[in-house]
Amino acid sequence: MTPIIAASLLSADFAALGRDIADVERGGAELLHVDVMDGHFVPNLSMGPPVVSAIRRVAHVPLDVHLMLDNPDGFIRAFVDAGASCITVHVEVLPHLHRTLQFIRSCGIKAGVALNPSTPVGALEEVAGDVDQVLVMSVNPGFGGQTFIPRSESKIRAVRALLDAAGNRAPVAVDGGVDRGNALRVVEAGASILVAGNAIFAGGAAERATRELCDLVKAGVAGS
Repeated sequence: MTPIIAASLLSADFAALGRDIADVERGGAELLHVDVMDGHFVPNLSMGPPVVSAIRRVAHVPLDVHLMLDNPDGFIRAFVDAGASCITVHVEVLPHLHRTLQFIRSCGIKAGVALNPSTPVGALEEVAGDVDQVLVMSVNPGFGGQTFIPRSESKIRAVRALLDAAGNRAPVAVDGGVDRGNALRVVEAGASILVAGNAIFAGGAAERATRELCDLVKAGVAGS
């Protein structure tokens, strides 16, 4: 899979989401990453199904809804109905992960699994053949604008190797502190979905920042 940029809306201007979404789409973002937080699994609150539904009405690219919730099973249907194209859940809170993945897929959308920085890659071993993507958290989830954890590069490699061994070409995504300084390294490690928030929205020129990040990744892949 050719690497793509997923714009993380957690860092966008919530008072002007439609404008910011249009900007990143013009800049080349091929996915919108929507962080849903409950204030329990992570120390923050963000958005629910009504906001996702509103985003879906103005977006022209798929929505990857990342559920950072203590009880994701109770909300999957609501986010499917709101327009999610993929729902990513955390292995840390799901004792019946395989069942949850099956349910998400039965709704007609993709199912992803996220790993926190302290969670070993082996936690995915029994479902490696059943996921549509794996999200490697390269910061501790809950807030935007954090610094990329360097060891995440080796974790991306390990996840890619685990999926390959299972015969699964599902993409590896990386989320947290991704910017122009490390984007090519995470692609080299095996990531093909780069979730970027602060690097896109912090400077007040989201379209240009998205385009520059997309161009950097494309040029790096072409030159490798």
